[in-house]
Amino acid sequence: MKHRIVVLGAGYAGAYAAGNLARRLSPADTEITVVNAAPDFVERMRLHQLASGRDLAVRKLTDVFAGTGVRVRLAHVTGIDPERRTVAVTPAAATTGEDGSGTETETGTGTGTGTGTGTEELAYDTLLYALGSSVAHHGVPGAAEYAFDVAGRSSALRLRERLAVLGAGGTVLVVGEGLTGIETATELAESRPDLTIALAARGELGAWLSPKARLHLRQAFDRLGITVHEHTEVEAVEPTRAIAAGGTPLPADVTVWSAGFAVHPLAAAAGLEVAETGRIVVDRTMRSVSHPDVYAAGDSAHAIGDNGLPLPMSCASAGFTTMQATAAIIARLTGGEVPTTGLKYYGNHISLGRRDAIFQMVGGDVRPKAWYLGGRTAARLKAGVLAGAGWNIAHPTSGMPKRRRRLTTAPMPDRSGARTDVRTGARTDARTDARTGVKVTP
Repeated sequence: MKHRIVVLGAGYAGAYAAGNLARRLSPADTEITVVNAAPDFVERMRLHQLASGRDLAVRKLTDVFAGTGVRVRLAHVTGIDPERRTVAVTPAAATTGEDGSGTETETGTGTGTGTGTGTEELAYDTLLYALGSSVAHHGVPGAAEYAFDVAGRSSALRLRERLAVLGAGGTVLVVGEGLTGIETATELAESRPDLTIALAARGELGAWLSPKARLHLRQAFDRLGITVHEHTEVEAVEPTRAIAAGGTPLPADVTVWSAGFAVHPLAAAAGLEVAETGRIVVDRTMRSVSHPDVYAAGDSAHAIGDNGLPLPMSCASAGFTTMQATAAIIARLTGGEVPTTGLKYYGNHISLGRRDAIFQMVGGDVRPKAWYLGGRTAARLKAGVLAGAGWNIAHPTSGMPKRRRRLTTAPMPDRSGARTDVRTGARTDARTDARTGVKVTP
């Protein structure tokens, strides 16, 4: 029996992980399945571009993983039983829209329908949880009903459709001054100069940037004609306006919500140890501290960086945690020494439309360094990063070695003291020889 590896989610973290595992583990010993609600890989870092009217390359997951040995399962994940090592899924075809997106997140989670109505179970020996995050409305009245977002492909397309019928002089309010909010506001302002674009910031715009980078950002906003409402907390969203603290109305034919992200409560409901944010608490190798046959990567992982602080939700963090998780899985299954990859957050790369950007380096304390890169050079660098990420996903097993690693038969212990054969997944009592099944006298 082959060792069953199930990867939940095929975003940047999940898709890269599945390809990396297929590239380095022998198919004679392993069976790799990636579960995703949408049939296509979604370039989340470019969804603000999709919303503004740009077309993105469509990469079907079945094409991406063709010939790699990775099985693609289009389904919503509705539950996990870590004790039985099973994942409950509902076929995506039963609940997705025309674009194949999930009912909640496009990487795999959704609203389950219960057994007997299409729910099936997938068994695993090793689980890699990479379901990502979705927009967080923070309980703000009207935000879920009236605001748009760019957290998923389907929601970005809804925004695109709404903007297409918004005439000249229409008002768009972007709520949130983080990376997503800044990139969305500047992209919309550049692509639709006939609209009035504003951004509501809870604090000072670019407060987390160095003084020179902050000045660059403000100049870009001035050049693009974006109005900034600083120190403005949006407390409600209505069809044609948002309401700030104190009852101040902010005109908005379209409100775009980018005031944070949150993970699905699936991991917490399954009994995995999670942080207050709901992210899975992992050790230095991205292994769940409560369930050693479960790993997490990307936004789903509450991982501590080299600076002693939790890694932020970001594409960079997804890259670091995915490389560490796959390296650990491969090493443990093949009897090698588990390596440690760097978990250092280097900085933020922010697009300001097509021809401008900011690359802000940060120190070990995550405070901005004085040096930054801006302008067309930074924009070209950001474009290269996006193109490189897309290429890597489209070629998941590029550089595949001619000889991939075989799994060791050495058993590994679990929480109960029982040991699991990494090839077959079979568990044996702690006092039973894992290979022969013969009882060993203590």
